[in-house]
Amino acid sequence: QVQLVESGGGLVQAGGSLRLSCAASGRTFSRSAVGWFRQAPGKEREFVAAINWSGRDTDYANSVKGRFAISRDNAKNAVYLQMNSLKQEDTAVYYCAASRSQGYFATSYAIYYDYWGQGTQVTVSS
Repeated sequence: QVQLVESGGGLVQAGGSLRLSCAASGRTFSRSAVGWFRQAPGKEREFVAAINWSGRDTDYANSVKGRFAISRDNAKNAVYLQMNSLKQEDTAVYYCAASRSQGYFATSYAIYYDYWGQGTQVTVSS
C-alpha cells in the first residue's frame, strides 16, 4: 500500500513559480510510475505530467511543456513538479498518483494509477 501527500500549492501571480511535492509512504514507491493530474472547477480531471520509476522517462501535457518539470528522488520517496511561467488557466487542484505495478513507462492514462493523494490547490491570479 502506498499513501501519497501533496504539498506546495498556494496563491501565486501569473508568471510566477511553484514547486509541488508528492511525499509517499510505502517501500514500493521507488518502483512506481508517478503522475500529476489536475482538476479545475467545472472541468474534468486532466493529465499534467508523469515520470517512470527511474526518472529517465517523462511525459507532459502539451499545455505545460516547456513550463513544468517533473522529477523524483527515490531515496526520499518523493516526486516533484516544478511549475514556472504560471498562467491563470493552471488554476486547479493538483493530484499526484502512483502505480502499484512496476512503472517502466511514464503514462498519461489515469486508469494506470492505483494510489491517489488528496490534492493541493494551486491558484494563479492575474
